[in-house]
Amino acid sequence: MTTQLWLGLVTGILLGFLMQKGRVIRFEKQVGALLLIDMTVFKFMLSAILVGSVGIYALAGLDIISLSHKPMNMGAILVGGALFGAGWAIMGFCPGTSMGAVGEGRYNALFAIAGMVAGAALHAELYPFFKKTVLAWKDFGKIGLPETLGLSPWIVIPVIWVAVIGLFYFFEKKGL
Repeated sequence: MTTQLWLGLVTGILLGFLMQKGRVIRFEKQVGALLLIDMTVFKFMLSAILVGSVGIYALAGLDIISLSHKPMNMGAILVGGALFGAGWAIMGFCPGTSMGAVGEGRYNALFAIAGMVAGAALHAELYPFFKKTVLAWKDFGKIGLPETLGLSPWIVIPVIWVAVIGLFYFFEKKGL
């Protein structure tokens, strides 16, 4: 097994452990997030974004990794986001939390995983159609927020940190 696979395995186990400890793989937390009455899942995701943004841009700045943004295709974002949201609302799990739920022994999440596999297979089968339709919508290219704003990531990241910490304060004040 390569070093990259070992690092992926260790990172995956660590993420699963943190999701379990943060209780974000609990069905109640997922539904609470969808109903906007429990912000635990959003706090977890935003915390990961804050830490990840610093880590990724630091590693890129040290030339340890190179950034490779996915194209910002409006069709893929809108249709994919709607399908993701619908699946999350119907099942109460997203891909990561469904795997964590199975790891906890909650096998009802297997239905969510089966739905994701079926959706991936359907996407692969219909890809030629999507390429001519949905994926032909506006494509902004491989961009990120700093590039879009024309600013250094080291200016954008602190602003996002301040905004997210303010949002956390608001959530706590409202008991969310």
